[in-house]
Amino acid sequence: MSGTTNALGAYLRARRALVTPAQAGIPDGGVRRVPGLRREEVAMLAGISADYYLRLERGRDRHPSVQVLESLARVLHLDDDHLTHLLTLVAEVPRQRGRRPRRETVPPGALKLLDSLVQPAFIEGRYFDILASNALAEALSSRLAVGGNQLRDLFLDPAEQALYPDWKDVTECLVANLRQSVGTDVDDPRFVEITRELSLASPRFRQLWARHEVRGQSGTALRINHPQIGELTLNRERLSIGGAESLMLVVYHPDAGSSDADKLALLASAGLPTTGRGHRLQQTTT
Repeated sequence: MSGTTNALGAYLRARRALVTPAQAGIPDGGVRRVPGLRREEVAMLAGISADYYLRLERGRDRHPSVQVLESLARVLHLDDDHLTHLLTLVAEVPRQRGRRPRRETVPPGALKLLDSLVQPAFIEGRYFDILASNALAEALSSRLAVGGNQLRDLFLDPAEQALYPDWKDVTECLVANLRQSVGTDVDDPRFVEITRELSLASPRFRQLWARHEVRGQSGTALRINHPQIGELTLNRERLSIGGAESLMLVVYHPDAGSSDADKLALLASAGLPTTGRGHRLQQTTT
């Protein structure tokens, strides 16, 4: 870890602020100056000394045992994703100062697959940049075009926000997935750029980022309020591309025989461009 960064302490502070005394089985003794649990309460419940826990939060001890971390995870009500993230925060990860950004390149085979799909689909990078997309994805949202960034659009564009009736849930999921994707690689130039921009411009992003939620995205149903065809629910699947950890193929598909399928078919027939957009490829750096 960087000598100037205390990721473990920041994570512990954020997570204990989210656990109420009632959740921890502690009698609430009245007004508290800070939300959540006190340091000494976490230490007591985890079976460690208050002084040792204070050293962990202040970054004076960055090598706690797995047993200590698992005890803290139990007290802080961390699920498997959050525990995995916690464990990565104490790993020794070499930093590359002044490194050049990495280029995200979509394999040609993935572009061919994208062009063959009859459902809305696009390829996203580590920071939710749209690297390639097909025509139906762009018909679903013009912001799912090559060169767009889903984080920026969802937090800063009112039109994109209006597209999702469950906008708060969508943003919560996206930010939690960003934390999992980045892990301890917080010196990545693209990460620094986008989190700084959104922290300054979006109160919602600042609120979610401060919670230190960590979650992987899995298949889920997504409600969309399209300005032309109305509300529909599509299943969203994210598939890793060719072993490239940072690249995901995202496909939106309706339940077979549903009214949502009819609406999507209507959108597909509404004068879409005849050439596939999968060949419009943007290479981005991370």
